[in-house]
Amino acid sequence: MQKKNSCCPGNGEGKGGEQFTLQPMTGLAAPDEPCCGPKPGPPSSPYARPGHRLCHFVIDFIETGVGPVPRIETTLRPRDLAGTVRARTGILRSNYRIAPGLYAAGHPDADGPVLVTANYKLSFDSLRRELAAVDAWILVLDTRGVNVWCAAGKRTFSTDEVIRQVKLSGLEKVVRHRELILPQLAAPGVSAREVKKGCGFKVIWGPIRAGDLQAFLEKGCRAEPEMRRITFSVGERIILVPVELALIVRPTLVILLGLFLLSGIGPGVFSFSTAWFRGLHGAGAYLLGVLAGAVIVPAMLPWLPSRRFYIKGIFPGLAAGVLTILLTDGAVTRLESISLILLATAVSSYAAMNFTGATPFTSPSGVEKEMRQGIPLQAVAVAAAAVAWVAAPFAR
Repeated sequence: MQKKNSCCPGNGEGKGGEQFTLQPMTGLAAPDEPCCGPKPGPPSSPYARPGHRLCHFVIDFIETGVGPVPRIETTLRPRDLAGTVRARTGILRSNYRIAPGLYAAGHPDADGPVLVTANYKLSFDSLRRELAAVDAWILVLDTRGVNVWCAAGKRTFSTDEVIRQVKLSGLEKVVRHRELILPQLAAPGVSAREVKKGCGFKVIWGPIRAGDLQAFLEKGCRAEPEMRRITFSVGERIILVPVELALIVRPTLVILLGLFLLSGIGPGVFSFSTAWFRGLHGAGAYLLGVLAGAVIVPAMLPWLPSRRFYIKGIFPGLAAGVLTILLTDGAVTRLESISLILLATAVSSYAAMNFTGATPFTSPSGVEKEMRQGIPLQAVAVAAAAVAWVAAPFAR
């Protein structure tokens, strides 16, 4: 007995042991295609392992003396650009990292240069996108997802970590030479002499910017003076603003709630309508203070007086406070005006001081010293603003 089946051609056995043969039908899938459902994707990579996944930027693998090394793309995809936007705006920034170890860009051989970087994905992407015309090995350190410069200051981009990754990766079996090219900004955390002593590889300090790497390599690892010079232009400062704003936004809801609660206190104990009316004025001073310290200060950094960032923040903060009063159109008393100016100035000073960690103008010890000076003054200003704000309704 012959039967037809609308799915896959083949032989089968019916109920009761009844034998039947499925006849081929027009339009049916070939034996190596699915009988139903979507067409399958490419086969799994032979390098895939249970509990692990291949990163999207890995093209294939290069066989070396220590086994396969992942070869990466040097073109950033939309997925990478979306991750950059998230990192720049502080979203999941602390988890934006890749696995440390050895990678390959292009088709490096045993004489290919070894470039060292951090496992912060933004640092890794900044490096690989400059290697389109370069065949190189990339040794990624475990910096806990922190960029090169900050990791050097935090001692996670360190002498010990360089030595550890060289040994873990078996680098001496991959390349014939014994040279590592480290970014210049990693210098505060790495001792070239100790690296040489610990793993046998000589440290060569590369340029500050990844964009200069190709020219640096073409010149025989010789850096021109401009490759050693740190710049901090308006564009380089403004691109850091979203992260600074993200750090301040986190406690903002709690601060604004406290402002509205304080604004409702008065001779009648508490008034919701007064809390809303006065709270809007306080919120305006706070938000303008944030913009003054986190946006205006970075944009005007070289032109604001003083080397201390918390002092730089005072001047746009005063302007933010005055602007808040003007926007109220005379609806606030003199005591409330003083409170708004103090609040905007303190917030601006604090936001500006936060920017110290993003600039080449300060050192870790300088940041600590500035915080010891600035935070007490900011705290006093906020306390005085709160007292004046609460007292204002009783002084009418």
